[in-house]
Amino acid sequence: MTGADADVAVVGYGPVGMTLAILVAQRGHSVVVAERQPASYLLPRAVHFDHEVARILQSAGLGSALPGMTEPVDEYEWRNGEGTTLLRLGRAGASASGWPESLMFHQPSLEALLDRRARSLGVDVRRGLDVTGLTWDPDCVTLSGANGETVRARYAVGCDGANSTVRKLAGLPVQDLGFFYDWLIVDVTLHEPRVFQPVNVQICDPARPTTVVSGGPGQRRWEFMRLEHETLEGLNSAARAWELLEPWGVRPGNATLVRHAVYTFNARYAEQWRAGRVLLAGDAAHQMPPFAGQGLCAGIRDAANLAWKLDLILTGGAPDQLLDTYDTERLPSARQAIELSMELGKVICVPDPAEAAERDKAMSILVGPEPAEVPPLPGIQTGIIDACSPHAGKLFVQGNVAGGGLFDDVHGAGWRLVTVDSERVALDPETSRWFASIGGRLVAVPADDPVYCRWFTHHNCTAALQRPDFHLFGTAAGPADAAGLLNRLRTRLSSTVTPEGSASEAR
Repeated sequence: MTGADADVAVVGYGPVGMTLAILVAQRGHSVVVAERQPASYLLPRAVHFDHEVARILQSAGLGSALPGMTEPVDEYEWRNGEGTTLLRLGRAGASASGWPESLMFHQPSLEALLDRRARSLGVDVRRGLDVTGLTWDPDCVTLSGANGETVRARYAVGCDGANSTVRKLAGLPVQDLGFFYDWLIVDVTLHEPRVFQPVNVQICDPARPTTVVSGGPGQRRWEFMRLEHETLEGLNSAARAWELLEPWGVRPGNATLVRHAVYTFNARYAEQWRAGRVLLAGDAAHQMPPFAGQGLCAGIRDAANLAWKLDLILTGGAPDQLLDTYDTERLPSARQAIELSMELGKVICVPDPAEAAERDKAMSILVGPEPAEVPPLPGIQTGIIDACSPHAGKLFVQGNVAGGGLFDDVHGAGWRLVTVDSERVALDPETSRWFASIGGRLVAVPADDPVYCRWFTHHNCTAALQRPDFHLFGTAAGPADAAGLLNRLRTRLSSTVTPEGSASEAR
């Protein structure tokens, strides 16, 4: 690491930057974080993450703390102004990832946990370092601060939000989809426990489109769309916030107003997430309306995808071109999340009563007795997958190990070749050594395991090669095919090229 202060520099210390720093540092690499704010931001912003993100946070060392600082939510309901249900989404019970499908949380509490974990791993957090300059050469990235401080790292990742300085300095273009509305966000702390039914609801009322959701245990959030006749200044006041909360019986006597702020919801994404040794993650790479609750989730998924790739490159397990698969793998999922958020936004952001009435009639007749499942995001469609293998790129399950807890806590969260115990895989010594060198393990689950054996039976296979971000490289029908999966992974990693065949520095 000649001439560099760290292996990886992360710009921005929100949940995405924190998670990325942890996932890289856990793998033994040095990380410097540059954060322009001198102190932690103590107000909530995101309030939801899904089961896959919970699993990623589990892999970052937060698994035991998550149940106490989250509120599981089984249903997400959409109603019109008269209370008629237009859409009901959700699913009760544990998900494929071993966590509830949806969890509501208090962002400052999560950030405090992430910060403690990062510092325990030796992450060098430099608050008050405002990055204003960025250059890179074939070996290093140099970050320059407004105070004259510089940081040199082998790679740098901009996790610095929607107005990303790193994205601008790297010259990475943004595609704006032209979907934006102003909303007043109001967060409150309730003085006494109170049951809201449903816990999360969108009120599709043209008189005032409104969101009412959990903000984590003891916290609630309301979001009110700005109407055409209203000014930003007139909407964004504590007095107006209390007026709008009054219909729910939320008043200064029974709640504390934590925050009120007007935000403009946007839908846009960077067309490329890499320029040489500089990469983007989180809101720096994509922004979306909040209606699908996927903004933070997409950023945490970015961190999980990027961390293991940086690890392999830094340890010599793969060439630098592996990073060219980062945005090709993640962008389709982020774009679909943006598109879903926009489509949901088009349902709620209807100010015309006649148009809303037609919407209500068309949607209400489709509501059944059970919630509809949230449409799944696409898996990995191209990149580090065995493209001809059944189920390649899909998210793999996590079950409980008898007497031991969740699978990742027992067996770790790296490359895992998971097989049924009765179908043991024999690997030659050289393949075993190579697999171990990238952190791989072979795990045989009991033949009567209720999660894995059901999954293998349903998917007509006996082995699955799981990536460190919990997506499948591929599956195998039998032990011989399982050994072949590892050989194809080795070939794929050692000969990584961009889909277009171009070198990464030329992008």
